[in-house]
Amino acid sequence: MSISVPDPVVWRELEFTLSGRHAAPYAEAEVWVDFEHEGGTRLRRPAFWDGGESWRVRFAAPEPGRWSWTSGGAVGGQTGRLEIGTADADERNPFLAHGFWRMSAGGRSLVHADGTPAILVADTAWALPWRATPEQVRSYAADRQAKGFNAVLLMTVQPDMRAVGPRDRTQDEGFGVGFADLGSGHLNELEVGYFQYLDELLRILVDHHLVPVLQPVFHGFGWKGLDVAGPVVPPAEYARYCRYLVARYGASPAIYLVGADGSGDEPQIAAGGEEVHAWDCYRQPTGIHYRPHIRPQAHQDADWLDFQWCQTGHEGEHVPERVADMWRNLPVKAVANGEPTYENTGRTGKASGWWQGHEAWSNLCAGGTMGVVYGAGSLWQWRLHPAEPGHEEYFLAPGADWRAAVDFEGSTYVGLISTILAGLPTTDMAPDWTKAIAARALGVPGRLFIVYRDQGGPVPVFDDTVPLGYRIVDPRDGSVVATGRRQSPADPLPDAGGAPRVYICLAGL
Repeated sequence: MSISVPDPVVWRELEFTLSGRHAAPYAEAEVWVDFEHEGGTRLRRPAFWDGGESWRVRFAAPEPGRWSWTSGGAVGGQTGRLEIGTADADERNPFLAHGFWRMSAGGRSLVHADGTPAILVADTAWALPWRATPEQVRSYAADRQAKGFNAVLLMTVQPDMRAVGPRDRTQDEGFGVGFADLGSGHLNELEVGYFQYLDELLRILVDHHLVPVLQPVFHGFGWKGLDVAGPVVPPAEYARYCRYLVARYGASPAIYLVGADGSGDEPQIAAGGEEVHAWDCYRQPTGIHYRPHIRPQAHQDADWLDFQWCQTGHEGEHVPERVADMWRNLPVKAVANGEPTYENTGRTGKASGWWQGHEAWSNLCAGGTMGVVYGAGSLWQWRLHPAEPGHEEYFLAPGADWRAAVDFEGSTYVGLISTILAGLPTTDMAPDWTKAIAARALGVPGRLFIVYRDQGGPVPVFDDTVPLGYRIVDPRDGSVVATGRRQSPADPLPDAGGAPRVYICLAGL
């Protein structure tokens, strides 16, 4: 047995190798490790098969000190100890400084493990896992981090059962293969090399503070739209793959999107959600993303479900009422528009530029307080060059490959939301149109009141609980155009009008 331990950090990874005893380890064996802290904290982490006789367990220690471990399952009974030190907190990396994301006490928002508020600002790069190279991902991740994004939606494997092409990411229509039998609707023959390659890609994202949003196998229109495997895979195989994702990637920041682009009622989704809930000791968020014409409320009362994401379609229309409708569903689950219209999808100019900024702020204020999501045509497919064949023209940005799509204007406006809201007490903020004449507003009683107006102008206030101190921001560039303090609760928030504005009233400002 070999053990390697990296330098201690606030969260860290433990890897060790165990001998396998099964002809088909991925499909037949089950291995886990129980960790116990000297203070009594207990965590169970699943192991994953990594080829040959190699098994690995990745562990993120939530607190320093002495941890003992005991292996279980097919290779049970082995024990050991770890001494976990405390690293200096790195405020530049929120996951080192504050811990993984989890859901807030009220269920509406993301928070870090230490309670620090968080807002999801996600990009949509679905095909990155099987199309991109490390060099490409470094370029992409640096751009998204600089713009303020903190998460990326990913299909973890190419889902189209009839897709064909070379197993070469640098060739037209080429892609990596995660399961050799996916083409027949099964997930039994795992390709270890694919996931070892994916390790590096996801590590690059996490190093750039981008949380992988891990979707196991798509249920709707996949990469090619060719009979996706998500609704076909036996639920038990789907659940086993979800456990594998928790084992392989769950000791780093992650979100689990167990259903995507379907009705939410597919049997694979509940099986996957329950499996993640059973094995993810860190309780990172788990939820569902729907196709546009479905009412997004499947499994609303399930213990494993943390969030519901709608999709408002690809026609360039603002439909924040869909998010507002989701907000009212009970029991409470966090809400976001997980897929607005992709920028320049189908034709140049569709949903482009400031359309994306207005879309994001509108959905946030309608109740999508888990966060906002952006997407660009040709980027989500990871189109290698502007003339690469084999893609559905309706979803491509004309004349653009993934590199050009990274630079589409709208991404800048969406990314800025994280900068504008940084440091604010946004946890469990709620839509609130009762305190001011404002169509789009959010509030945390007595602490925070946010108004968004596409054309700015003065905002009449009619409630003495709205904090008097304010700052007014241009959401197109993040600049603060005014600060001040109203003399009385009846005074309006002042602005000349004529341009997009975000008004932030904050206690203590």
